[in-house]
Amino acid sequence: MASVSLRKLDKSYGAVQIVKGIDLEIADGELVVLVGPSGCGKSTTLRMVAGLESVTDGEIRIGTKVVNALPPRERDIAMVFQDYALYPHKTVAENMGFSLKVRGVGAADAQKRVQDAAQMLGIAHLLDRRPGQLSGGQRQRVAMGRAIVRRPQVFLFDEPLSNLDAKLRGEVRTEIKRLHQTLGTTILYVTHDQVEAMTLADRIVILRGGDIEQVGTPDEVYNRPASTFVGGFIGSPAMNFAKARAEGDRLVFADGNWLPRVAGPALVEGQAVIVGIRPEHFQVAADLGTTLDVTAQVVEPLGSDTLVHFALGEAMLTARMPPSFRVVPGHKFHVGVDPAQIHLFDAASEKAIS
Repeated sequence: MASVSLRKLDKSYGAVQIVKGIDLEIADGELVVLVGPSGCGKSTTLRMVAGLESVTDGEIRIGTKVVNALPPRERDIAMVFQDYALYPHKTVAENMGFSLKVRGVGAADAQKRVQDAAQMLGIAHLLDRRPGQLSGGQRQRVAMGRAIVRRPQVFLFDEPLSNLDAKLRGEVRTEIKRLHQTLGTTILYVTHDQVEAMTLADRIVILRGGDIEQVGTPDEVYNRPASTFVGGFIGSPAMNFAKARAEGDRLVFADGNWLPRVAGPALVEGQAVIVGIRPEHFQVAADLGTTLDVTAQVVEPLGSDTLVHFALGEAMLTARMPPSFRVVPGHKFHVGVDPAQIHLFDAASEKAIS
């Protein structure tokens, strides 16, 4: 196991800068998830750590060793890809043990490593099959097993669940979490799925346009987003945003609705702000501080809860309400908001007002 350090890491293709001098310290045994939309630089960063992409500028350390100039095989890492990258003509056991054979590991030791990894992942009964005889989830477990037998210092995962259906994604995600808890190996994991990030990570790194927007625990990025970008990216459904202005101790929206603001951020009278409220922080009860008088536009019953979409000023918002809540499109209703759950962002920079 080892720590990973990225210092002023930069990647450009000609005049196009993909990764913009990021700094990141990953502790030994930590599971860190890089998350962000397509094109934000997360996979490029992972591939630079793996040695599959050259570094334009900056430094990568694995443990105490600078690895910029080292080929992938000398970095003591193992990578799990989204497309499995299995040899179709080899059995599961042969796929998992191939890298050990190449490295000259003895047959008995290699067989034990393969058996141990297969037992850990619940695929011991599949060792004689070939990839074409396996489901997507089973193939991904084989790919993970191939990485485990290497006993690397660092695991790298590049969107490993993106080819799986929703049920299998949940199952394999649990396997990855259990794998980390069992082995305690450092893991750098890339995904565009914020649910994966929240459920797996010790810390989440949110990337935007090649820059780090925020680094924090799942609790920190959910409860204290540094910007509207983070607030809108983390959480499902996404955080609601509506423009308002400060009037005394009120936040007044364009349609005349208003919310009280708790003591904290100092606002100038008339200051334009962006109010952020998560869908799950709306309540039916009106005793949380105040209510908004709104009209239902779209209602989505989900069984466990009901999503109600409504306009507030110029914005369309979503409230996650209890399944017993009954409203039909076109009807007015009152929704309660706890002032302590309101996030404020600067209208110009879209950064959190602290």
